[in-house]
Amino acid sequence: MTLVSEQSAQQRGYITLLFRANVSISRIYSIATHPEWLGKGLAAGLLTAAEQAALDFGCLTMHLEIRKDNVASMRLFQHRGYTIFGEYKNYYDDGEDAFRLCKSLTQRLRPELARIQYYRQMLGFTCGPACLMMAMKALSPQLELSRTLELQLWREATTIFMMAGHGGCSPHGLALAAYRHGFPSAIYVNENGALFDQSVRDQEKRAVIQIVHQDFVQQVAQCRIPTYFKPAGSAELQKCLAVGGIPLVLISAYRLTRERVPHWVVITGCDEHFFYIHDPSTSTTRDGDDCINMAIARKDFERMARYGKRGTKAVVVIYPPGLHAVATATNSTLTVSKNHQSTHSHDC
Repeated sequence: MTLVSEQSAQQRGYITLLFRANVSISRIYSIATHPEWLGKGLAAGLLTAAEQAALDFGCLTMHLEIRKDNVASMRLFQHRGYTIFGEYKNYYDDGEDAFRLCKSLTQRLRPELARIQYYRQMLGFTCGPACLMMAMKALSPQLELSRTLELQLWREATTIFMMAGHGGCSPHGLALAAYRHGFPSAIYVNENGALFDQSVRDQEKRAVIQIVHQDFVQQVAQCRIPTYFKPAGSAELQKCLAVGGIPLVLISAYRLTRERVPHWVVITGCDEHFFYIHDPSTSTTRDGDDCINMAIARKDFERMARYGKRGTKAVVVIYPPGLHAVATATNSTLTVSKNHQSTHSHDC
């Protein structure tokens, strides 16, 4: 598709887009402005029109390549929210390298998605803390995100062992970590036992996970963190978002990376068709903004939001400081109200 800007039968500039069937990524193949119209905002106007055309075509992400020595174009695209996520060596005929840029277009659809700042996990096993940090930052903007905080939260929330590597973070551990940093939360799980113990063959390691889990459960009870033994479906997640909560959801990473591992993501918003998520993954199979405000159809997300043969489901909803989640035992509903007492406690 090529969009052309004309005035008095004179072509002032154009932009060409490429699309692929069944792929939600569009690509800017070429953009050019007539010399007489340089510096007059024409390129920015073409870019705006191209982004809207991509959305109309069903694409939620835009990619392009720019010569490394094209300073003016880099300035334009970075000013419009495009970020560098890679490069190509010897990409052009004269041997010049190219930067690879991308931008998520979902914020044009839903501006409120911008409230949750993206943070990429530092290590392969810190997806839970990375998601918790994104939620905490959105609810308390003065919070500084750092690798130190990421590792601190991991130490607080980890189950110690998971499969052959370092420990994964359980919903109970994440909820406790949030509580200790002043953020009330609620837990949704569809089972009462330790989530990741079946992933470990070594009986001694499995026993350690179960001991940690039981300790987490006791601490959750002492801190009066609401725990619901039921899945948090689309309707429940939408209610949590509506009252200011930010859900952290355990998924199987298979649909994203083709790896059969548990993985935490954070929901940034929803509408009648999609859930939007930030995925903190460090996977090399993913590109740049593909991890930011990813739009996933509701029915597909519900299939993703489970892990393992037992179909484990877990959600931790983080709420703003000063609010508290109250579990109602009679009907398992969630209410959120002002908390006039401090929620910050290291001793529960």
